[in-house]
Amino acid sequence: MDKIIKAFALDDYKIEILTSSGISGIFDVKPYLRGSAFKELANESYFRMVRPAHYGIMWPHEQDFSSDTIIWDIQNAIAV
Repeated sequence: MDKIIKAFALDDYKIEILTSSGISGIFDVKPYLRGSAFKELANESYFRMVRPAHYGIMWPHEQDFSSDTIIWDIQNAIAV
């Protein structure tokens, strides 16, 4: 499983991602904001606190996405 080595918050609930294997792209978090677990991410100041953690990204209150989910989303966004 790839490690996320860069996670930089952008405007419009997107995150610039770079993985340990060199995969890079933009991860769009907007579709996930509807879920109750990610509701707090709608606060833009809080959203910008994202950081790489283990094999994914994480926020201070432990909301997280795995690198598998992120890579799948990035690759499918490119394919469209």
